[in-house]
Amino acid sequence: MCRWLAYSGSPLLLDTILYKPAHSLIDQSLHSRLGVETTNGDGFGVGWYTPDAEDGTPAVVRDVGPAWNNRNLREIAGHVSSPLFFAHIRASTGTAVQQTNSHPFRHGRWMWMHNGAIAGFPVIRRDLCLAVDPSLFTSIEGSTDSEVMFYLALTFGLRDDPPQAVARMVGFVERTAREHGVAHPLQMTVATTDGTAVWAFRYASEGTARSLFYSSRIQALQALHPDVAFLRDLSEETRLVVSEPLGELPGAWNEVPEHSYGVVRHGADELHPFAPVP
Repeated sequence: MCRWLAYSGSPLLLDTILYKPAHSLIDQSLHSRLGVETTNGDGFGVGWYTPDAEDGTPAVVRDVGPAWNNRNLREIAGHVSSPLFFAHIRASTGTAVQQTNSHPFRHGRWMWMHNGAIAGFPVIRRDLCLAVDPSLFTSIEGSTDSEVMFYLALTFGLRDDPPQAVARMVGFVERTAREHGVAHPLQMTVATTDGTAVWAFRYASEGTARSLFYSSRIQALQALHPDVAFLRDLSEETRLVVSEPLGELPGAWNEVPEHSYGVVRHGADELHPFAPVP
């Protein structure tokens, strides 16, 4: 499968989160502890927002090689600062290792990344793609189930109501799969953002969903760990959502419950139950 992280809060060099923690995302690309595979070397991507971007769209950089030895990623991470960014390392579930299949995916202001898979995707792919709005279909560049899920969510209203759109997407995938004899098709942790808020979902059609965690409130962490330098300059609004914890800092991480979604935005964060819309 894959590993990913979403950061929202005080503007921060990407390097601070991607490389410096003891169990950073770059370390996870070689030594994942909670993923299906230990190694996630089938491509990577980072996407970030900057306040002075005229059209509000994020920058996205993706490549096909492993993240752990990519000099360009290291260079970017040491010089780019952002208040909201996504990062993803990929372990292919069967589709080609190519740049257009690396996450995060982007459409306008929106980004999307996924860990998991649609079981039986080659069998139901045509039916899923035919449900994508024709005005959106030509924007699909790759061959992954993850990108099709993104464009289905956009078709079902992601830009207006992300939780409802993702619930409709999941319900449609499950119904279509059942029609083709696939009883329990979906395994997912998904993050999506429009640059102002982050929505993160944890769901599986059957069994335990892939791991997902969110960071504790920064004020609590600052009180628990006054000696950790980088925590001192972070705002109260700063949050991380990650496939697996970035280190062993006591009190830092909370597991996202099964079948739930969270919203990270200015003000109070939210955590709600999640269920497909049939």
